[in-house]
Amino acid sequence: NVTHIQPVGEGALRRAYELLKVKLEKEGLFELSRKRFLKRFPERIGLITSRDAAAFGDFIRIINNRWGGIRVDFVHVHVQGREAVGDILVAFNYFNSLEEVERPDVIVLTRGGGGLEDLQAFNDEQVARAVFVSKIPVVCAVGHERDESLCDFVADVRASTPSNAAEIIVPSRNDVLYEIDTIAEHMKSKIIDTIEDHKFGVNRATQIIEFI
Repeated sequence: NVTHIQPVGEGALRRAYELLKVKLEKEGLFELSRKRFLKRFPERIGLITSRDAAAFGDFIRIINNRWGGIRVDFVHVHVQGREAVGDILVAFNYFNSLEEVERPDVIVLTRGGGGLEDLQAFNDEQVARAVFVSKIPVVCAVGHERDESLCDFVADVRASTPSNAAEIIVPSRNDVLYEIDTIAEHMKSKIIDTIEDHKFGVNRATQIIEFI
């Protein structure tokens, strides 16, 4: 007969995660109405991750392939282990303490996938609140598509992977060029139509003058 059950290991972490999620949700940290839009053409990006993580290389590669020429201010942090929470808090404080003209247009908090224990820093209450109070919009891309951290819920935008974060933040150069060409063609057609309308008016006025 079972008289007492106490969760240990991942069971304890899962329980703590669920309890904190309910607490933060009740406080309004997940509210959609407070989430901010991202600039379509950011000039500066703040990146918080580990230099040793695959997420770092994936993000930089996609950013350069899609647009290029964007300044990425990178702060190296531990993404798991005892130092991770402190590192991430310091990184957020650094970016938010910058003068407004020096701040990035968006902060990206990212790492690759892992188990619940690996992602603990991104389920930490202090880190979630740092994301919440950030003066700068935050994109969170933690783990793979199936992974959900508390920071994902608090962030202004949640990306499924580090590569997806880069795709969300900057447009494709080819898509923008196509859009520009389409707008130029539309303007050209409007100009031609306007010229034809005026040409018709001038010809008609000339005929009236000749008749008089």
